[in-house]
Amino acid sequence: MTIRDALALLRRHSHDADGSRLEAQWLLMRVLQVDASHLYAYLERELTPEQIAQIEAYAQRLGLGEPVAYLLGEVGFYGREFIVSPAVLIPRPETEHLIEAALAFAKQHPALTIADIGTGSGIIPVTLAAHLPQALVHAVDISADALVIARQNAARYGVSITFYHGSLADPLIEADVRVDLLCANLPYIPADEVPTLKVSRYEPTLALDGGSDGLRLIDTLLRRVPAVCTPHAMILLEIGSGQGVAVQALAESLFAPQSVEIIYDYAGHDRIVTIQR
Repeated sequence: MTIRDALALLRRHSHDADGSRLEAQWLLMRVLQVDASHLYAYLERELTPEQIAQIEAYAQRLGLGEPVAYLLGEVGFYGREFIVSPAVLIPRPETEHLIEAALAFAKQHPALTIADIGTGSGIIPVTLAAHLPQALVHAVDISADALVIARQNAARYGVSITFYHGSLADPLIEADVRVDLLCANLPYIPADEVPTLKVSRYEPTLALDGGSDGLRLIDTLLRRVPAVCTPHAMILLEIGSGQGVAVQALAESLFAPQSVEIIYDYAGHDRIVTIQR
């Protein structure tokens, strides 16, 4: 088997019609420990039996639909590579809208105390801590396995984050932590839709299931805002397409925010709700 053959094999097994070339390239770069330019400069290079065995194992797992991020054990987000495993949701580019909104708020409010609820792999608090070294950053997740990954990512980038194991904002309230910026990318898919989605085959249901209407956890968190947020805090919530109006109404019914705005992703879908207390 040559490099050309290996690329073709991996592409045939990929379930991502648009991304199959990149998936094959990433996996083969991992096996051979070379960059992309090397792959295409030596397409006729013969591979060793050990390399072929690893490539065939990757191809089999790709063929079963396993996400390439789990095969690689990491994924890129906002200019950094983050460790991932089946214990955490695979980071999506859309979450970068939340990072941009958080950094914009931080420019006007130095020395922030920040919390990320449902932190998963830790992409939000690690990214914010790296960009805002003066901030105090906290992160919470109900999954102990997810927190293992989040701590590994914090260590990888040498950032200081206080992690809590528990439900939503409860650990922060118990620790008497008050935050100026509250971020959350909580599960927002309606429960009856989760089993119908491809993402549910490998990614954790705990990170997907948002209750009957997809808003159960968001509702619960917003009810805790007065107990965990400072008087003029900013709340940033990642939401599902079409949920913006419902989340806006929910926030306005629970407390009297100064403003509520919806940020749309590049496809024009509701993606982030910003709530200024």
